[in-house]
Amino acid sequence: MNQRELFLRHVGQTSLAPLALEISSARGCHLFDVNNKEYIDLIGGISVANTGHGHPAVREAIDQQLDRYLHVMVYGEVIQSPQVQYARLLTDHLPDTLNSVYFTNSGAEAVEGAMKLAKRYTGRTRIIAAKNSYHGSTQGALSIIGDEYWRNAYRPLLPDILHIDYNSYSWLDQIDDSTACVILETIQAEGGVIAPDPHWLQAVRKRCTETRTLLVLDEIQAGFGRTGKLWGFEHFGIVPDILLLGKALGGGMPLGAFVSNRDIMITLADNPVLGHITTFGGHPVSCAAGQAALQVLLNESLPQSVSQKEQLFLSLLRHPSIKSIRSFGLWMAVEFDSFETNKKVIDRLLQHEGTGVFTDWFLFAASCFRICPPLTITSEEINKACRIINSVLDQIHL
Repeated sequence: MNQRELFLRHVGQTSLAPLALEISSARGCHLFDVNNKEYIDLIGGISVANTGHGHPAVREAIDQQLDRYLHVMVYGEVIQSPQVQYARLLTDHLPDTLNSVYFTNSGAEAVEGAMKLAKRYTGRTRIIAAKNSYHGSTQGALSIIGDEYWRNAYRPLLPDILHIDYNSYSWLDQIDDSTACVILETIQAEGGVIAPDPHWLQAVRKRCTETRTLLVLDEIQAGFGRTGKLWGFEHFGIVPDILLLGKALGGGMPLGAFVSNRDIMITLADNPVLGHITTFGGHPVSCAAGQAALQVLLNESLPQSVSQKEQLFLSLLRHPSIKSIRSFGLWMAVEFDSFETNKKVIDRLLQHEGTGVFTDWFLFAASCFRICPPLTITSEEINKACRIINSVLDQIHL
């Protein structure tokens, strides 16, 4: 059997029609398949490869840590330098109140940990989340996903979850002394890059403060320069009580984290002891890679280049078949009239003769395709990608 047949037979599948693109290598903003066909990567691992695929500094950090040690002991029991140094670098570039990092394996596990932390610290049970939100697929994270289509097959889920409308003031008085936390994406990702009204987000922050409810902001996709600032919440003049990180956090390696104030975080350490525990969370190689990637973002001023690149995409992507483009930094949802049209575009971009373009659709905005390339993408690469997209749109709409 060939690789495709083995993949379909032995690797657990997430859909009945996977792309099944067989990648042999990746560098910068480019993917190469087993036939050596090149693709411009406009997905970036869904905001994972913010510093590009295989950045030399990240590769060097991985190599150096491999020579020292891999897994040593369950998370939190021994001092591992990559965890300590990365936590310090992160908190050095966060507000003073976000000074304690709990590393996990993934963004979904960070969500789970934050939900437990909010309940443990407040002694409350209710969690408020937004419709059309995405926070992961584990049982707890699934309970707060904002779409019944994805939740229904796995009920019963966690009780005492309230789903509200993003950008709506009508539910604010439901944040009360029974609410442990409000969990929001700073910018809604799978809804198709939906930005909050700044005054609304500030009103949510104010109401949470008044009721001693924790505000949890999910920046698993929005963080690490994607929006043009290092953290998405910097655009809105607020600070969360708990910040959720993942995706680009590991520089291409698996890593997640929830970040809070030490006075809040310490409640997981007692009554019961080991209130949250993970074997491989904060793996030393992942932390070394992530620290190197964050240092690249800072040293190369990549967030500062985002706005110019965003505007270049917007100026070049002009076609009658595009209904709208929603953007927030190097993060865009290009909308067509239907999922069928969008899927045809996505497939044709992959099949484009010569260089292909790799993109996909949003879970809650199926008529939109995703643009979230590595932040290292150049003007030349943006121009080339947009020429290919426009030519495919011309072919489809002849």
